[in-house]
Amino acid sequence: MQPATKNFRAKEFRYSSFFFTGITGFATYLIVALLGVVLVNIVVHGWPGLSWRFVSTIPKKDVFDPATTGILPMIVGTTIRVVLMTIFVLPVGVITAVYLTEYAHNTALTTRIIRIAVNNLAGVPSVVFGLFGLGFFINFVGHNLDLLFNNGEKAWGHPSLIWASLTLAVMTMPVVIVATEEALKAVPPGLREASLALGATKLKTIFKIVLPQALPGILTGGILAVSRAAGEVAPILFTGVAYYMSDLPTHLTDQFMDLGYHVFVLSTQSPNIDQTQPILYATVLVLLILTFALNLAAIFVRSKMRRNLRSLH
Repeated sequence: MQPATKNFRAKEFRYSSFFFTGITGFATYLIVALLGVVLVNIVVHGWPGLSWRFVSTIPKKDVFDPATTGILPMIVGTTIRVVLMTIFVLPVGVITAVYLTEYAHNTALTTRIIRIAVNNLAGVPSVVFGLFGLGFFINFVGHNLDLLFNNGEKAWGHPSLIWASLTLAVMTMPVVIVATEEALKAVPPGLREASLALGATKLKTIFKIVLPQALPGILTGGILAVSRAAGEVAPILFTGVAYYMSDLPTHLTDQFMDLGYHVFVLSTQSPNIDQTQPILYATVLVLLILTFALNLAAIFVRSKMRRNLRSLH
């Protein structure tokens, strides 16, 4: 005799439940539809202006001429600043999250101050980070480096790639910290206890057991940081971006051109909006493709690490 199966359906139809389920579903599909409309609009208007010459040419000073302009310096500058930002933010964000998760007491005053600072940092407008980068990194750190090593000559105390990347790292640090904390908390406590029971120190347990298990989640924080920083203009407006450069950046102290800022220039300073509209859409399309490519690279690395971790179990 087969056991009776339980019926989990409600005994009576609830209109309120049906209504709110419909509302939440509609809101979800509306968000997806809006994203689809934006992407389709950019692809339709940007694809005709996209060409190999456009993405591989250094433009002349008249960046508004569709016949001669190119965006190679913008692609290189955007890629370098995002990669540098990721290199700067990941170690500091991970170390902070490890301290908050593995060492700090939740009720301690220091821990509460750090968490308040992280939460407040996440709510600061991006333009404020740009002013902070100008005042701290350029006028304070860069100026003092020039006084110490260059007899006051400006080698560091001016807008450049390194200061723009550091400013973006400060801006995206809360994202990395929160994502890393969640990844560390998801590691089963039994793994820590087993490692400590076998005689490993807490530091070795963190490096050998906890961090490898949490690495996919840490990379998720890096992906979110890249997604936010790739299109930001305000933080780099005062700290490194240039209106026009005839050469590609070769040093950390060089200024750079950027896709996000170039979009801002094309949309606000063009003498003929109709003429520059094709290259404006094409530049936006390249910025989206570059952002997706950087994210896909990080997602691929994360998926490979997840597969390696699963093969160990």
